[in-house]
Amino acid sequence: MARKNLIGVSDVGGTETVAPSAPSARPIAGLTPPAGNHAPVGGITRTLGSITQKMERAQELERQLTEGQTIIEVDPDLVDASFVRDRLSIDAEEIAELVAQIRDHGQQVPVLLRPHPVTHGRFQVAYGHRRLAAIRQLGVKLRAVVRDLTDEKLVVSQGQENNARKNLSYIERALFAARLEDRSFSREVIMSALAVDKAAVSKMMSVVRALPFELIEAIGAAPETGRRRWMELAEKIADIDLPALLTWLRSDAARRIPSDQRFQAALDAANGAREPDDKAKEIAAGLPVRFSETTHRASLIFDRKAAPGFDAFVRERLEALFAEYQLSQEG
Repeated sequence: MARKNLIGVSDVGGTETVAPSAPSARPIAGLTPPAGNHAPVGGITRTLGSITQKMERAQELERQLTEGQTIIEVDPDLVDASFVRDRLSIDAEEIAELVAQIRDHGQQVPVLLRPHPVTHGRFQVAYGHRRLAAIRQLGVKLRAVVRDLTDEKLVVSQGQENNARKNLSYIERALFAARLEDRSFSREVIMSALAVDKAAVSKMMSVVRALPFELIEAIGAAPETGRRRWMELAEKIADIDLPALLTWLRSDAARRIPSDQRFQAALDAANGAREPDDKAKEIAAGLPVRFSETTHRASLIFDRKAAPGFDAFVRERLEALFAEYQLSQEG
């Protein structure tokens, strides 16, 4: 890029003076000759030193810009998403919270961008997709660090930032790994991006390859559901009536409940549970609890995020409820 006035030709200290013994001499730009009689060699040395310092400062600034150590402001409309998705979806409530935080306190953490590898003048996100979405809603400039990143460095930065924030669920991390493999990234790059060993990557791949993507997508991120339960579902996928389960998972009643509860419904189906009846759908749609029923067992699954402490509230009243039930049976 063009650099203007890197050395700084203006004299900040005031009016320049010229020694009387050399009226025709022109002062070096940016340097005020010292008063008094000094040896010419010393003056030239100090002048060259000043120029060198300014050049070094200019070079350091250029190095920081090249390495992405300087935060700049970017029009968010010039920014495209990463070429590899790492989320099933962006939660609208989380974005609303981010919008409120940025509106009140400004964007505290910059996003990481790279110059778009194909389209001149545009950028591509390495990480910070949610911040970008919030900034677009606010209609302000995006604070960002821009670095020249290869595809490998971009996905490693993308994965490691998500690992540090711990805001991707297990299945989203597994999908991210599978997408990287589908794009011919090596296992070493995938391991580095996810900060896991080869065995963990293999298990992630086995889960994602065993489950239809349409089922994973219908369930959602399921942030409270870990590796073992996803592996259990993958092992039992052959026992599921997939068309019937997908029909229910895509229904309005199912979409209104948290994704962890949708996962439990899928696992219940794999374990031989009946499809949720009308009453179960009604409970799921109206309360932060889901009713799960098999031939010999029934259970309530509480959404602690939606109603913290509600499970404890119910548990403390179980004896009274059971006593009420017994009275109703006697009557």
